[in-house]
Amino acid sequence: MTAQVILSYSIWLAFVVLCISFLLTVWRVIRGPTLPDRVVALDMLTGIVIGFIALIAIRTGFTLYIDIAISLGLVGFLATVAFARFILSRGGREGPQGETVKADMIRALAAPVPEPRRGARKKTAAGTGPAVRRKAKK
Repeated sequence: MTAQVILSYSIWLAFVVLCISFLLTVWRVIRGPTLPDRVVALDMLTGIVIGFIALIAIRTGFTLYIDIAISLGLVGFLATVAFARFILSRGGREGPQGETVKADMIRALAAPVPEPRRGARKKTAAGTGPAVRRKAKK
């Protein structure tokens, strides 16, 4: 087998893999449960299209396609940043069942958890810490 034949088979295999990933990503854009999922899928679509352009550049030997792929990568990055700013400006995000999670709840979930004091006893989730058990015995 010559190098040219191996390169040809590799390019066709890469085209098949990129087509499958393109279809799965389009499915995620259409079906994605939340807006951030769709934004990530759109960013992934940009990467897949860059892969297609790179394969076409290798197959044809026309190197101008590489410049187009680089430009598309820069524009795709800016589009992802713009979508992220849009999501943040909405003041919330969509939850898994379609309900809206407000921005203050997001900030509360992202806030650092304070360290417990040294020597402090932890209570369990059911409220049956050491103090509750002593009261129950009396």
